[in-house]
Amino acid sequence: MHFDPEQALRLARDTLDIEAAAVLGLKDRLDATGFARAVALILQGTGRVVVMGMGKSGHVGRKIAATLSSTGTPALFVHPAEASHGDLGMIQPQDVVLAISNSGESAELNAILPLVKRLGATLVALTGGLRSTLARHADVVLDSSVEKEACPLNLAPTASTTAQLALGDALALALLDARGFKAEDFARSHPGGALGRRLLTRVTDIMRAGDDIPRVPPGASFSALMREITAKGLGAAAVVDDTGRAIGIFTDGDLRRLVETGRDLRHLSAQDVMRPEPRHVAASALAAEAAGLMEQHRITVLLVQGDDGRLAGAISSNDLMRAKVI
Repeated sequence: MHFDPEQALRLARDTLDIEAAAVLGLKDRLDATGFARAVALILQGTGRVVVMGMGKSGHVGRKIAATLSSTGTPALFVHPAEASHGDLGMIQPQDVVLAISNSGESAELNAILPLVKRLGATLVALTGGLRSTLARHADVVLDSSVEKEACPLNLAPTASTTAQLALGDALALALLDARGFKAEDFARSHPGGALGRRLLTRVTDIMRAGDDIPRVPPGASFSALMREITAKGLGAAAVVDDTGRAIGIFTDGDLRRLVETGRDLRHLSAQDVMRPEPRHVAASALAAEAAGLMEQHRITVLLVQGDDGRLAGAISSNDLMRAKVI
């Protein structure tokens, strides 16, 4: 075995060129009788999209099913060989079957096509074999044909599977747009991911509330103010009036700046040293909004205001990091 780095790079670049051309070639073959009709049939359906495929087309099918499901179109993958041994029961008359095969002559897939049609399910074929058995059975055909595979032997599925994958993504995103699917909807199907946390986590979910909020009245002594900041561990304390509204804030940073002035701190009150009109965020706001305000104003603590205008909580950048919002 002899490894030639230059040859490897040439083949890699050729592969990318061939696969890019295969994907771009799909654009001109999209039309109202094929692609747009497939989108319409799926939108009209009351069931799920059942994706099927053998071999490499099956691997692509699993990814397409996952993409459809996460973008507002309920979908699942059914292996054609397993369908012949009981899994065909997973397909219902109201479903749309998306069958994937480059040649359109996959024996395991074609064996169950008459049964799928007998069930009454809609059949959409994603194939390069436009005159194949699969295409003849289909209600709609999506043309995924490619001029050649990227494989130097023109044998291993490469450009054809890339084309299938791209066409599946195009189908999923056309459905996403038609359904009015938004980022918030995407987040609900990805609650464990970063996007889910940013779009689902509210300030009220992670803020400090009740006795955990560092706060003092305006007339509190400077030493009482410092004890409250130390005890609550937020690095700041709110100054709250008799109605429960936050009229000021004092932070560790304010303390450093105050010490630098050389003033005698012993006889100062919380009202003397606070910064008035503190930055705040609504309890119902997204935690990501709180993170944005902190970044915008270069601060690490925000007070949380309830609907009644009273102090409802406090939140720090550390709280946001622990919640993995930032």
